[in-house]
Amino acid sequence: MDINGANPPLLMVHGWGGSHQETWQKSGVEQLVNDAGTTVIGVDLLGHGTSAKPHDPAEYADLSAPIRNAIGARTTSVDAVGFSLGAIALLDAARHNPKYFRRLMLVGIGDGLLEPHDPTETARIVSGIDGTASSDDVLARQFGNYAKRTDNDPLALRAALLRPRKSPPTQEDLQKIDAKVTLVVGDRDFVLPADRLVQSFNDCKFVTLKNCDHFASTENFGFIDALLEFFCAP
Repeated sequence: MDINGANPPLLMVHGWGGSHQETWQKSGVEQLVNDAGTTVIGVDLLGHGTSAKPHDPAEYADLSAPIRNAIGARTTSVDAVGFSLGAIALLDAARHNPKYFRRLMLVGIGDGLLEPHDPTETARIVSGIDGTASSDDVLARQFGNYAKRTDNDPLALRAALLRPRKSPPTQEDLQKIDAKVTLVVGDRDFVLPADRLVQSFNDCKFVTLKNCDHFASTENFGFIDALLEFFCAP
């Protein structure tokens, strides 16, 4: 594959507990992108899919390394879409090099990204993986079920959650990003609100997915329509 060709490929990054195959291939989204004439670069984040799955949280400190490795020495920008942890990883890559991306679609993130990390929220999700979450904590239990899907390594996903965290991006960081940005969030997603995040970019469109929660975002028809229009429309 020649990723230095004239037409920018689309780099696709799954969320926590997913993989390129589970998120983009099984759902048929990659095939739709290919059918529209766009080449896909698939990335599995550390701890996911075909990547190594260490159990030491320190191994996950450089979240965007797999993305930067996939881009490599490319001399022109790529397009990219990332869901949840994948969207966070794409923004981390853009902090390393604001010129990496031409167009950037971020799915399932909100204003919380701009705040310092809250360890109690991570502990809540980890309790879902460990099986110690309260019976009425639906979100933690959802994450726990997600971690235990076929081919996942729950201990690796646990370590990814407990990774050392960087300081949150500032508005100055985000305004340095050259890409045209689309932020996509379901109207039932726990990451809302997202107003401050939208306003932090120089050029950002906000798309709301109706009757959609966090976990259903990448299979939502509204998301797929928005993705094809943003990246593949003439």
